[in-house]
Amino acid sequence: MDASSTDLSVISDNIANENTVGFKSSSVAFGDVLSETLNTSSGTSQVGRGVEVSSVAPVFTQGSFETTTNPLDLAINGNGFFIVNQDGSNCYTRAGQFSLDKNGNIVDPNGDILQGYLADASGNITGTTGNLTIPTSQSTANATTTAAVSVNLDATATPPANPFTLGTPPTTPANYNYSNTISVYDSQGGEHAVTQYFVNTGPNAWTVEYVTPDPANPGQLLVQGTQDLTFGNNGSLTNDNSTTPINFNFGGNVTNPQPITFTYGNGTGETPAGNGLDGTTQFASAFSVTSVNQDGYASGSLSSVAVGTDGTITGTYTNGQTETIGQIALANFAAPTALTKLGNNLFGVTSGSGQPLVSAPSTSGLGTVLSDTLELSNVDLASEFTSMIIAQRSFEANSKVITTTDELLQALVSLIT
Repeated sequence: MDASSTDLSVISDNIANENTVGFKSSSVAFGDVLSETLNTSSGTSQVGRGVEVSSVAPVFTQGSFETTTNPLDLAINGNGFFIVNQDGSNCYTRAGQFSLDKNGNIVDPNGDILQGYLADASGNITGTTGNLTIPTSQSTANATTTAAVSVNLDATATPPANPFTLGTPPTTPANYNYSNTISVYDSQGGEHAVTQYFVNTGPNAWTVEYVTPDPANPGQLLVQGTQDLTFGNNGSLTNDNSTTPINFNFGGNVTNPQPITFTYGNGTGETPAGNGLDGTTQFASAFSVTSVNQDGYASGSLSSVAVGTDGTITGTYTNGQTETIGQIALANFAAPTALTKLGNNLFGVTSGSGQPLVSAPSTSGLGTVLSDTLELSNVDLASEFTSMIIAQRSFEANSKVITTTDELLQALVSLIT
């Protein structure tokens, strides 16, 4: 009866945790008790003395998955456990309900901190494990050093009737042929509009003048520099004179001068489709801007977090930049069924389980990490109810032994009296 009662307790615990995220059901193993030997005329015989509970072990079958909208809701598809730090000691869990605490740590509902491989200042994953933390500081700004521009300059264009004098800003559209404005960034992340004025200076020759608002004279324009472009008879760019950068003066407490190299592409290669020249061209068609790229950006704050299947945590910032924050580490054990339950979906190491084997997801036989996903309990209600009926019947049948024993004692007492 005691063994059947333990079986019912385990089944009840499984059913109670049917909705517990990451819960692993347990199973009971029984063993018979042989403790009495009888010597009879026909030899030696053994009489069983009942049943005992040999073990109660967790069942680590995969639970089903539920999709959520929280990128820090994580599930392991395959083998392994998340590692969390609880008051300086590591514990292990399959429950992946994580969130951020006030310090930016990734924590479970108990406040235990998720462990993983840390990233250095350049975003490279290191071999050092520790608390995974989402930085709350802003992403630093980056000053523009290069700008790559591709345009088509109309081959039928002629020099303007009243071209501007080099070093002075244009005042009317009659001073230039075409213009284009791009944004660049200073050493503090400040954005500045740079207008490129294209002036035809003769057959297959153009000059670009770079103009910005004058920081010393609001409302006025300042010429920051000029650059010559030459083309071949087939419309390809033969020289953009980009070896010398343009030195910009943005004023204020930023780096001055700030050298920016403007490149226009050499125009000698075919596009992947093989249907034209790359870079800046001079064809007999309307002026057009085909691409503009520059390597500067402003500072930004964290806008979202994503977790890859390999456990890599990436932060996206409002300035469009991404940064690798860390990588989740998983642990596996030679005998996971020997782990001890600590409560709150946590497991602890025992001498029977062996020491944890820690590695990155998708390596060393470990599973992958699924973001926006939770692993549900692996409890099978139909199976548990069936087991409950069997355990209940066993308890009732064994209770009949007590009733029968009582009847035999009553009969014995009746013989004496």
